[in-house]
Amino acid sequence: MKIQKKLFSLLLILFLNSLNSFGTLHNSTPPKKETALKSIDTKHTILKVRVAKNKKDNYIIGSSYEGIVIAVSYDGKILWENNLGLGIMNHDLWCDDITGDGIDEILVANANGTVYCLNSKGKKLWEFKPNDTPMYAVTVIHANKTPYIVCSNFDTNIYYLSATGTLIKKTPTSTFSVEKPWTKFPAIIPKKNISTANFIRPYQKADGSQALVIHGTNNQMNVNGTLYFFEPLANQPFKKVKVKSERVLGDFREIDLNNDGIKEIFLGTSAHTNDAGFSLYNEATNKFTIHPVKKRLATGYLITQAVQLNTPKKSQLFVLAGNNVFLLNQDLDYNKAENLSIKYAFNDICSDEYGNIILASIQSGGSCVHILNTKDSKWKKAYTNFKPTGKIENILKNTTNIKNELAKFKAPKHERKPLPLYFMTEVLNTPLSKKIADNITKNYNSPVFLGGKHMTKVQSSESWNRDTISNTEVRDSRDKRKKYTLTQQQVLNLLEPEYNSKGLATWGGHGNDPFYYSPSTLKNLVNYANGKKTVLIYPEMEGHGEPFKYVAEHLISPLATYGQDKNLNLFIRSKNVFWLGHAYLPIWSDLISGKYANVFVPSMEETTDKTMELSLAGRVGLWTSGAVNNWGTRAIMDNASFDRSREIGYQRLPNHFLRMLIFHTSYGAKFLNNFAVDQDYMSVFYDLIAKGAIYLPKPEEIVSFSPIHIGMKNPSERYMNEGANVKWTTFYDEKKETENKYVFSRMNGTWPGAAVTPWDFSSYAAGVKDRRLNFLAPYNSGLVIITPPQKGIFADTNAPRGALKNHLHPLYKNIIKEYITDGDYYYSADGKQTYKADEYYKKIEADIKNSAKKLPLTVTGENVAWVAAQTDDKHIRLTLIDGGYINPDNRKATVNFHTVSPVKITDVLDKKEFKTTQKTTIIDIPCGLFRFIDIELKEKF
Repeated sequence: MKIQKKLFSLLLILFLNSLNSFGTLHNSTPPKKETALKSIDTKHTILKVRVAKNKKDNYIIGSSYEGIVIAVSYDGKILWENNLGLGIMNHDLWCDDITGDGIDEILVANANGTVYCLNSKGKKLWEFKPNDTPMYAVTVIHANKTPYIVCSNFDTNIYYLSATGTLIKKTPTSTFSVEKPWTKFPAIIPKKNISTANFIRPYQKADGSQALVIHGTNNQMNVNGTLYFFEPLANQPFKKVKVKSERVLGDFREIDLNNDGIKEIFLGTSAHTNDAGFSLYNEATNKFTIHPVKKRLATGYLITQAVQLNTPKKSQLFVLAGNNVFLLNQDLDYNKAENLSIKYAFNDICSDEYGNIILASIQSGGSCVHILNTKDSKWKKAYTNFKPTGKIENILKNTTNIKNELAKFKAPKHERKPLPLYFMTEVLNTPLSKKIADNITKNYNSPVFLGGKHMTKVQSSESWNRDTISNTEVRDSRDKRKKYTLTQQQVLNLLEPEYNSKGLATWGGHGNDPFYYSPSTLKNLVNYANGKKTVLIYPEMEGHGEPFKYVAEHLISPLATYGQDKNLNLFIRSKNVFWLGHAYLPIWSDLISGKYANVFVPSMEETTDKTMELSLAGRVGLWTSGAVNNWGTRAIMDNASFDRSREIGYQRLPNHFLRMLIFHTSYGAKFLNNFAVDQDYMSVFYDLIAKGAIYLPKPEEIVSFSPIHIGMKNPSERYMNEGANVKWTTFYDEKKETENKYVFSRMNGTWPGAAVTPWDFSSYAAGVKDRRLNFLAPYNSGLVIITPPQKGIFADTNAPRGALKNHLHPLYKNIIKEYITDGDYYYSADGKQTYKADEYYKKIEADIKNSAKKLPLTVTGENVAWVAAQTDDKHIRLTLIDGGYINPDNRKATVNFHTVSPVKITDVLDKKEFKTTQKTTIIDIPCGLFRFIDIELKEKF
């Protein structure tokens, strides 16, 4: 008995010491009587979650949008935070004991190119960085009781490290890869037999030992890739298996669904819901089984993820797909699956041995980590009754406040009436959104809701003799999503009834096939409109070869000429850097000249892009130059996808859409091409426009442009290719990266989430840190627009658009200054001098900062977007927006006054007045919101 008491005392001391070794765990191991669902507000947007161990205790590791690594106890305490990457995201996390003390270390793969190793207290133990390409995958494999850290970035190498971070071995993927690229443009094809590692994970073999599995790919959207199985430290894989899957992979987990000791690999897709699902691979049988889930999901973009649930009676897969959970039995029959559905989707999922499922933040900007205790009999009810807390709760509350304030709002008397704004594809599919839109149509002139139709069938080639197209590539191109079965008259019969009192918007073609219809059919459609507005939308119109030259000369320009006096708009929905690159090639010279200024509407399809701050500067630059009279934008779910291997584009609360649309319309965008998600929520935007709460400016009213602008000469081939190749992942060339420093760089598929260089325009002009979702870029010294050149040998002084200074606010007439680039280097106006970006940027950066003092005001603040427009001779309307696109938060904007003196600063919605020292004032912006500020000035300007 005495021995038992002594043994118990000793065990108790050891247990308490284990707690002390961590610090304070705050009951990290879940207590027996735990609630079925607990939400812990971390105050951060958590993108990834893992479970770490401190001997017998668990705690949660999360990674935020800003790259902060955070430790959270199960009882809700924030144990520590470490902002390793200083704002740069983490692509991967792995928790494992690499020191042999029973306590996990945390390994972090950061997009700045570094693997960090943290201990259980959040202290950095070491770091490893081979170069600047994003570190994408990290894991630990144990061989002969020795742990090895294995990692890979986008330099196409695999690195083995010791437990102390020392490089042991580097294995180029070129020594084993079987991936082969394809492309229509041989000049920009990536190398063959080279890969990047999408995932690196350990795999338990039948004998209990570990193998290493690398999922290699060379394209983040169109390649399923290959599984390479290695013995630890081996030079060559012992097996290569081509992945069979519905789409590219976004999740990789080891499971044992049959509980027979034989592991299988779960491979979840990263895709549109049309391609959503997962594959299971059995290494022993070398077989894949494919399990689609697409028929059970609403439209969106998602990663299919799963964790295993074990009960005494059965084992199930908890499959998370968008806002749905499917509980699949061992037969994986969806017809027998239980479906749990809620409104929201989550960013990530993991589980622990206690039956807890940990969910990362809600995709719409949530800040909580959620613990779902599946041992509690009420867990399903708790899950389906889920109500968000943290930032989501704040956003909903803040939006309700806006609606209440808007109900009482009247626009300031000194402001003119709102300009017309066009919703081209707005789906009014709820009673509330339809009611609001109907009321606007009856009582307001703006916004305008155009009629529309999405055509699944287009004109057959036989009905208009497509053989007349002399370019064979254009002639033979087809959009696989369309059926080419209609005659011209059938096309007109379907489209003409869709015109409403204001007009019609429909697709005229697509980058896959611009000729959905014959030019004759489209001209007849415009004739039928008889003066009503016709908008022809052309998605993904990008390129600069002979096919696009043919399309520009034989379709786009003739349509522009024909419709110039017939209220026709060509809504060119391009991608990447088109409006500050390809558009400046000779094939688009008529557009750039301003010859068809009233016809063309530059817009974007910013899916897979990482250059949103650039496309804004390019489109607004064309608008202010007089090349076009309008510009457009688009809100759609895959706007949030900058890395197709990690699709987190299933936001059910479109708050990010709302703020982006406010930003763009406050900068003059008047054509909106949106996709419906939650129209009840988005309908607040209709009222904001109709009642004049959002001030839609003319170019000559805006006073938040930097006096410094960039003139774009003929763009370099390198720049256009770099900007357009956003899907291939194997372009890294260490020598070229070291030797060449460009004005615009790190844009292709090699750089998801990467830090921008100091000499890149995005850094010193736009004020952004990374290649990610910078829709709401700060531009602290004013928006630096990108325009046609105005002076010197690169300028077209005879262009119909005239001079830039004649389209801007009068204050710019004597203060604007131009720098010329081709995307690679800067040039003197006479073309005789060439300047390297990494040297010359310092001069431009200094000019941008110094010239900001010539503006009426500027705004600074972390993640704050802003626009300022003069509304009369003594008033400025200042729009301030929470700039965290999918990571919203409370913000503080510091307004710095330069050439004007305010006497009164008032929020036009809630009537709150802000104090000023005549030089600065600080204005708070609620989470997920915006402020519309009226600044009354002491004197006219």
